[in-house]
Amino acid sequence: MDGRAPRIKNRAPAAIQITAEQLLREAQERQESAFRAPKQRVEDFEELNEYRGRKRKEFEERIRRTRGSIKEWLQYANWEASQNEFARSRSVYERALDVDPRSIQLWLSYTEMELKNRNVQHSRNLFDRAVTLLPRVDQLWYKYVYLEELLQNVAGARQVFERWMKWEPDDKAWQAFIKMEERYGELDRASTIYERWVAVRPEPRVWVKWGKFEEERQRLDKAREVFQTALDFFGDDEEQVEKAQAVFSAFAKMETRLKEFERARVIYKFALARIPRSKSAGLYASYTKFEKQFGTRTTLESTVLGKRRIQYEEELSHDGRNYDVWFDYARLEEGAFRDLRGEGATTDEEETAMGRVREVYERAVAQVPPGGEKRHWRRYIYLWLDYALFEEIETKDYARARQIYQTAISLVPHKIFTFAKLWIMFAKFEIRRLDLPAARKIMGTAIGMCPKEKLFKGYIELETDLREFDRVRKLYEKYLEFDPANSSAWIRYAEIESQLEDFARTRAIFELGISQSPLSMPELLWKAYVDFEIEEGERETARSLYERLISLSGHVKVWISYALFEAEPIALPRAMREDDEEDEDVEQKMVPGDPDRARQVFDRAYKEMKSKGLKDERVALLEVWKTFEETHGTADDVAKVQGMMPIVSKKRHVDQETGQMVEDWELVFADDERENNPTSFKFLQMAHAWKTNQNKSGNDAKPISFAPASNRKDDDATSDMASSDGEH
Repeated sequence: MDGRAPRIKNRAPAAIQITAEQLLREAQERQESAFRAPKQRVEDFEELNEYRGRKRKEFEERIRRTRGSIKEWLQYANWEASQNEFARSRSVYERALDVDPRSIQLWLSYTEMELKNRNVQHSRNLFDRAVTLLPRVDQLWYKYVYLEELLQNVAGARQVFERWMKWEPDDKAWQAFIKMEERYGELDRASTIYERWVAVRPEPRVWVKWGKFEEERQRLDKAREVFQTALDFFGDDEEQVEKAQAVFSAFAKMETRLKEFERARVIYKFALARIPRSKSAGLYASYTKFEKQFGTRTTLESTVLGKRRIQYEEELSHDGRNYDVWFDYARLEEGAFRDLRGEGATTDEEETAMGRVREVYERAVAQVPPGGEKRHWRRYIYLWLDYALFEEIETKDYARARQIYQTAISLVPHKIFTFAKLWIMFAKFEIRRLDLPAARKIMGTAIGMCPKEKLFKGYIELETDLREFDRVRKLYEKYLEFDPANSSAWIRYAEIESQLEDFARTRAIFELGISQSPLSMPELLWKAYVDFEIEEGERETARSLYERLISLSGHVKVWISYALFEAEPIALPRAMREDDEEDEDVEQKMVPGDPDRARQVFDRAYKEMKSKGLKDERVALLEVWKTFEETHGTADDVAKVQGMMPIVSKKRHVDQETGQMVEDWELVFADDERENNPTSFKFLQMAHAWKTNQNKSGNDAKPISFAPASNRKDDDATSDMASSDGEH
């Protein structure tokens, strides 16, 4: 058998319910006679005295053996009381009290015995002795008071409470005293007890209870006086004010119940102004609920702002360098300031809102990033910039904005890194203040202290907007001395001179730029130089530039650009345009291109690529050449270029590292094979022609494409072509 419990199939209740009392009664009735206690019948007083003497002897023996057991004493005393021997029972209790006078159970049992036997005066005396000996045991006081009130001795009960209150018990004792006075209509006495209670234990909950008590009595002036006294008691200390939240909340809710909404609003605002925002979430919740029910849109918005302030403060208490939270916090305060100003607020209210914004920014910028890594400073610097813009735009305090910029600049470790945006915005601020020398001094200091590309660009843009081109030239010279390898700087410098129509200076700048040996992206500078000459209509100069560039690099893109340049028409030279200004059609005339020159360039480029063994570059050149011939040439010219296109073949060879046979794609040019192995190339052409005819004669066969390598697609047609090629 397994140890699992049997499964219960019928869970319905039994028809006859058996109780625990019934089980105990049946067990007592069915007990065997051998185990039952013998019953003794007393016939006369002599037997009774004999029985009592025997029981007393047993009790005395038991308490002699276990003198410290209160249970034995209680059994002895209760047995004497059951025999109506009250004097003997008292004697036993007194003897027990000599053994343990601080046993609460003993005192309670003693007094209960006297009360059962209606010995009221004895009970009073016992309670008096008990509370005198054990004044901190509340149970004895409650029993004592209950006895006096049960006997309708209200004055006696009040006297007992007065004795009890001298010991300053817990709140339940004070509440019991107050409830007793309320039961008998002694409300003035209850109010006096409340006053004594708050004097002993000035906790917020006690003040609130007293205020509600006075409100229920319809003594509203007294209730307000109670709350005001409580607020005066807590004062302005931060810890005490934090405790007073319950008082403020109860006071405001009382005024709300009395329909005094303005009073309630003033109380809420007064409390929120004194309690720290991070510790008044509950009060803000109550205020928000109040404004939703009884406030206007403006008051509700201000309440929501306060709630969001608490959220931001809580987030910042965990991480003071969370600059995203500082941004949101500052925008919140700025929005509140703008709303107040737009609604026509008073000067004091605007000053308060402005001070709140400044306080947030000051606290934010005080959180300086640790270490000397720039990535930690990026978000932080924008706090300074937003602060300066707020002072400049919103408050019009230009001196303060200038001081903010200066402080931010002095804070950044410029020898390690700098922020060009900070310098440029400071300079633009001074320009808006019409102080151009100060702006130039700022930018000059920035370039001298920590030269940077963005600083040069910003300063040049500033002087360009002011049309100070002499200064622009000097700045470009400084810029290029700082970074002579910057092609874009050379290009922009030349563009400035070109716009000023100083073409000699422009060409000199381009020449100086391309002569720099460590030049970043030189192709951009060469292209800008060539484009400039083309725009000016100087074809010969542009052609010489292409020849110089080819001699330097010889890149296929340069050859292609050179060939297309020869084929395209360009504008007339500037000298011819200036001589014929009176002719309206001169501006529309263009010098036509020379396709023959373009073909010569293509042919030179092809031979150059061939001599260097560059196959992919030759393919790219042939593709552009073919497109050119399709536009400018005849069918024979196109066929000629098409005949120069390579054939894609597959070549097998043994890999030196793995020793396995691998296949590679190879470009086979006609002119190369004719020179090196004419027989093999002729055979390869015949194989391709045969495969082409086979594909044309077949119905389901796909056409074969001998496209250049750069246009090949990894499809089935290419695979068929590759498999049909001659393998070397």
